[in-house]
Amino acid sequence: MKHLQILAGPHALRRLREEGVHAEQFRVLLGASGGPKWFVLYGLDRYLFGEFFRDRQATLHTLGSSAGAWRMCCLATADPVAAIERLAKIYSNENYGKQPTVAEITDKARAMLQAVLGAQGAREIVENPVFKTHIIADRCKGLGSSHNQRLQMLALGAAAMANLLNRRTLSWFFQRTLFSSAGESSPWLRLKDLDTQLVPLTTDNVFAAMMASGSIPFALAGERDIAGAPTGLYWDGGITDYHFDLPFYAGDELVLYPHFYSSVIPGWFDKHLPWRRPRAENFRNVVLLAPSAAFVASLPYGKIPDRTDFNTLDYQSRQRYWQRVLDLSRYIADDFAQLVEAGNSHADFPVQPLVLR
Repeated sequence: MKHLQILAGPHALRRLREEGVHAEQFRVLLGASGGPKWFVLYGLDRYLFGEFFRDRQATLHTLGSSAGAWRMCCLATADPVAAIERLAKIYSNENYGKQPTVAEITDKARAMLQAVLGAQGAREIVENPVFKTHIIADRCKGLGSSHNQRLQMLALGAAAMANLLNRRTLSWFFQRTLFSSAGESSPWLRLKDLDTQLVPLTTDNVFAAMMASGSIPFALAGERDIAGAPTGLYWDGGITDYHFDLPFYAGDELVLYPHFYSSVIPGWFDKHLPWRRPRAENFRNVVLLAPSAAFVASLPYGKIPDRTDFNTLDYQSRQRYWQRVLDLSRYIADDFAQLVEAGNSHADFPVQPLVLR
């Protein structure tokens, strides 16, 4: 366990120590926002998609925002390993002009997701009988939905200020929209923590929902008037659900959360608010898998990738760095696979309590 750390809420902690870890324990799989941070989880995704959940028969509900939503969509395709490999290859080799415009970044994101999905990917996601996909995007309200960028900026600034007081104020500015293939069986049919709308995921809106979920304000254009959803401008799902703080409704079953950090930040505006922590009751049955501090320290530059690399590194340096992280990520998967293969009942199972900070 040099490369992987496992953190668990109290219910999950007890079960792992009694049972070890196996696929049937989990009812929910999470994918957080984070852009290229997810490269550190690439090897783990390949293992989870290609082996751990390969023969799954019971329903698994997936919930993702931004790049996390893209990963969860890969899982629901007919060949999830090939899909996640395409996503990693195209994303890690992305290159822009010296001063990329919103149009350029948006166009390249569209081309990337089209290549990841292929001709049949949207249909495969919608019709998957086991993996029920939930994509989070945030519909702007009021000024935020304007076509005027200055008004959009004003609305975002007001949302950030209101969020300082209470996270629930995000509902004044955004409606969390869950594009779901689960229909009435969705665990999140009646969320009340924030204003939330459930929209059926269809072949007509999968691509737009994926684009919207990863549309960072003013970096990408966002999506307007998505088929089957309320009219308006849709932006990155990480605004409301950066690393999540909502009821996961897994009952006595567990929630698997491959994450690039050992800490959890609820929403995008909470990144610089150290007092804003997720509610412990939401994470009682969460199993969080994250790279160890030693593993991160061993990476080039001693950190996991992030969007600032586009500005601080030239293309060749960034591409080499990101490819190295993708290659090394297999060691995290190897650690997890060894635990799975060890079988059930581990009194000394290498898991620690999940401390939300």
